[in-house]
Amino acid sequence: MTAEKAKKRKVAWGITGAGDKIAEFIKVMKQIQKEYADTVEIQVFLSKAAELVLKYYRLEGDLRQSFEKVRIELNSNAPFLAAWMQMHKYEFLLIAPATSNTVAKIANSIGDTMLTNATIMSLKAFVPVYIAPTDYEEGTVYTKLPNGKEMKLRVRKEEVEQVKKLEQMEDMFVLEGPQKIREPFQKHFR
Repeated sequence: MTAEKAKKRKVAWGITGAGDKIAEFIKVMKQIQKEYADTVEIQVFLSKAAELVLKYYRLEGDLRQSFEKVRIELNSNAPFLAAWMQMHKYEFLLIAPATSNTVAKIANSIGDTMLTNATIMSLKAFVPVYIAPTDYEEGTVYTKLPNGKEMKLRVRKEEVEQVKKLEQMEDMFVLEGPQKIREPFQKHFR
């Protein structure tokens, strides 16, 4: 079988309702998609909140033009990402960016959204999960609002404690920021 006829391996990219660095995450993922175009298909899964955030930041059109398959959460089992992860249809699950809410739910095994449910089912099925939390280090951060202005936020110890819980989970890998999301692709596809 030639390389052209070889079936592409799939990655599920989940986006939550975090606006922090969302444009950077999309930019890096578009670069990764080009770099691995011959071997990897990236499918996008948006939480309900992510769909709104992408509209606020005027990034939804760019995302849909750049990625062939973009699905939006209807409920915790639709689209049926959790089952697809359990059946190993994807090489890994990447959630980038991940809100503090999503992180806390995963850290405490609450699977009431499409992405939290898919994460829990992935881990149960020995499928690696990579997550890029927005709040991974205690202190003050600045984020860009949809209008371009900066907003000052406090990352509390409570959010950081949830990230630390994730770091203790088997097959769960925490990535700090947009540039780190290249790491799982380099690990799995080189």
